[in-house]
Amino acid sequence: QVQLVESGGGLVQAGDSLRLSCAASGRTFNTYSMAWFRQAPGKERDLVAAIDWTGSRTYCADSVKGRFTISRDDAKSTVYLQMNSLKPEDTAVYYCAAGRYSTLVENYKSWGQGTQVTVSS
Repeated sequence: QVQLVESGGGLVQAGDSLRLSCAASGRTFNTYSMAWFRQAPGKERDLVAAIDWTGSRTYCADSVKGRFTISRDDAKSTVYLQMNSLKPEDTAVYYCAAGRYSTLVENYKSWGQGTQVTVSS
């Protein structure tokens, strides 16, 4: 498995931008599809965006489409989530995950510790 460490979260105002990073350890990063999930208090963990191991396929949830972009840099073993036009409803703990390209949480076997994103109105 791969170890994942997220960074880049914080407190911002509505309309601001943030870029989350997820650094992976291990030499097999380029064989994993990657994803960002988020979980707000009292709610389920939902998929935000995913990118396959080749980088050629991406998925974004309808709630973030047009505002968030997922990308990967295999040379740095890092996956990014660029978040623009942030809204208060984007407030959540954001988790990075590695696994098989899917919209299902159970297909991702390695998880980071999460990073808090808080958007004030």
